[in-house]
Amino acid sequence: MRTNHEIDYKILGEELQAVEIELDPDETVIAEAGNFMMMDEGIRMDTIFGDGSKPQNSIMDKLFSAGKRLLVGESLFMTAFTNVDIGKKHITFAAPYPGKIIPMDLSKLDGKLICQKDAFLCSAKGVSIGIEFQKKLGTGLFGGEGFIMEKLEGDGMAFVHSGGMIIERDLKPGEMLKVDTGCIVAFTQTVQYDIQFIGGIRNTIFGGEGLFFATLKGPGRVWIQSLPVSRLAGRMMDYSRSGKEEGSVLGGLGRMFSGDNS
Repeated sequence: MRTNHEIDYKILGEELQAVEIELDPDETVIAEAGNFMMMDEGIRMDTIFGDGSKPQNSIMDKLFSAGKRLLVGESLFMTAFTNVDIGKKHITFAAPYPGKIIPMDLSKLDGKLICQKDAFLCSAKGVSIGIEFQKKLGTGLFGGEGFIMEKLEGDGMAFVHSGGMIIERDLKPGEMLKVDTGCIVAFTQTVQYDIQFIGGIRNTIFGGEGLFFATLKGPGRVWIQSLPVSRLAGRMMDYSRSGKEEGSVLGGLGRMFSGDNS
């Protein structure tokens, strides 16, 4: 028997996805601020400290729960949406950028999932959202943002989002996958995570892929995204700085010679 709220859901769309969640009376879903899209009348919205997974009887409990969220770069507050009416109600959350929404049934994932700290979208009430420090020295020195990740614990449904397409792999015991650190969306708790130096002078100077990549060692399941939002943002910044113009090889230089200074 589940200890978390049980919710039904439907994934909408293809490239720009949303998840529609069905709430029975008194059922609650927890979401990050800014992911809400629309809801039926009869759903109450409450702003809460932390994730609401456990009763917080004192202000120190609330501050500790909320403080964990600051360590993973999230807001102090989350939003709880509860069906306070009779009959089933629906609420929809949208992904913040193009990609896929991945439903995770934690009861089938040994009660715990480790994910990138910006991947969480929403979950059933009772799912605990905390921090997961990677224990090996290499990840602390070179892992960057991958050193501190988010952990989802419980036996309810949680939803994470990825950029681009998603590839799911089941790793056998001892099987290793080398991945760009930004391309990792999530992995189960049995997967060993570390940072590895690429090596080689030419790779270091001319490779253009950075000096380190992540290693994921089985057994366990991993989810990999094809387009991390950081990579998309970087390409957009490069494009805007270079002054490239669609259909023109010269770009900004072409505009100068053409006399178009607008």
